[in-house]
Amino acid sequence: MPAPIQIATRKSPLALKQTEMVRAWLAEKLPEDSFEELRLTTNVDERLSWSLEKRGGIGLFTKELEDSLLDGRASIAVHSAKDMPTAFQADLRVAGYLPRARANDVLVHRNDCPTPQTIATSSPRRRAQVGILQEQAEWTTIRGNVSTRMQKILDGEAEATLLAAAGLDRLDISSHEGLTFVELPIEQVVPAPGQAAIAIQCRVADLDKYRDLFCEQTKLAVELERTFLRKLGGGCQTPVGAHYTNGTFYIFHPEVGHTTFEFELKSLNDIEPIIETVINDLKLSQ
Repeated sequence: MPAPIQIATRKSPLALKQTEMVRAWLAEKLPEDSFEELRLTTNVDERLSWSLEKRGGIGLFTKELEDSLLDGRASIAVHSAKDMPTAFQADLRVAGYLPRARANDVLVHRNDCPTPQTIATSSPRRRAQVGILQEQAEWTTIRGNVSTRMQKILDGEAEATLLAAAGLDRLDISSHEGLTFVELPIEQVVPAPGQAAIAIQCRVADLDKYRDLFCEQTKLAVELERTFLRKLGGGCQTPVGAHYTNGTFYIFHPEVGHTTFEFELKSLNDIEPIIETVINDLKLSQ
């Protein structure tokens, strides 16, 4: 019997849940294989005092997992696609994505603060867009997993925070005593590129084993969004939103605000010329 496929993952409750989903998906696609988890702690997990914005958060959640692929401890790694850098360490690729979940952001505020005066988030993208909707708000930062952030709001560190709907859904959180959950429409708060998608990464040498096992529709959409971000030279600390669904490409950029493009995305080969056209139409600097 072949050795188990080692799946590298962070140790947070959400990361472990996402890894469980990938493991179940692959167990159906590769019934002859077995799987084990390699649970890793990243530098950013250990240093909750770090400012993700000041340190340029892109890649901070992925490096240790990528290292485990390169040194052979793991065969695949599971990431939240929105946390992935637009360029990987050498010899690594995305094998694919699970079907995408609900991509909206959610404003979570205390019940006694329906119009929150202080909102905690480390995301410039969320601040830029939610600031348009909540002009009265002052902004502060917050770190920790989903449950920790909600508890910090209840404890009074701020009156509200912003969380990804997909993470709440995967953790089976639809309500919490003392808190109100408000789903924000995608056209008003455009998600981060890759938001709500679970990415499976592997070595180039192993790509043929995994590349056809996952969701092609999600792959097309996320690769379009990530290409847009890459062409702009941006990362997750740039206040850019990009989300493609059902023929509509939603964009937020501080130079142009909110805008949409309508087109049918049929192939990975369509992505580069589409993005060049979008950026030229918007007159964005690259």
